[in-house]
Amino acid sequence: MSKDRATVAADGTVLPILPPTRDARVWARMVRVVFYTPGFLALLLLKAGEPTSFGVTIELLMLSSAAAIVAGLYIGTQSADAGADHSSRIGTWSGSLVLELLAVVPFLCAVPSLFHELAHSTLLHSLSSGEVAVNLGASELLPMVAVLPFMLYQLAGFGTLHFVVSRPANWIINIGILVLIVAAYVAYRQGAYHVERVLTGLLVIAMAITVFYGVLKLRSMQTDYDLRSPPKSPK
Repeated sequence: MSKDRATVAADGTVLPILPPTRDARVWARMVRVVFYTPGFLALLLLKAGEPTSFGVTIELLMLSSAAAIVAGLYIGTQSADAGADHSSRIGTWSGSLVLELLAVVPFLCAVPSLFHELAHSTLLHSLSSGEVAVNLGASELLPMVAVLPFMLYQLAGFGTLHFVVSRPANWIINIGILVLIVAAYVAYRQGAYHVERVLTGLLVIAMAITVFYGVLKLRSMQTDYDLRSPPKSPK
């Protein structure tokens, strides 16, 4: 889309507000980062063994890695050339939505418990005789702080979700993400692994439904925009 994108159709009605043009190359690089990083961390835990406390963390990391592949499929379809259809015009936006909600959110949910396991697991490192285990205390919550700039990213209008849901809905979704991540971590620390699994399951299902709705909404908006403000033919 160009900078002088029309906002009013020929009949005087307001056109849908679509996300701005985004560089597909940047998002393609992001796909590689999100694919390799969570995947490597999941393999690290699998190699160390899989006690009960590792289970949900590994699942979230693998979901994050797999979602990056799906996001890459969407981004790869991006096209604004002659012959581009409504779906190909929203490839990068759809891919970014998948990355934001099905790759980044599960990764953020997995990081706090992952840090705790890496710091305390006797499977990854054992204490030598006479060595005292260090209690990290509240500093173990530092990895969870990454959720806050992610919420700012979404609520300040940087995220793709900002364009497909209303402002109140955007707030509700992001507050829900924060609450479920914190609640899942509390359940993990208390050893309530069944509760943790239920909470993370709710989080993933909510993100999947939001992505499904968002992609269809973007296509509907693009279709409406193209019908009422057809793209100019290339010179």
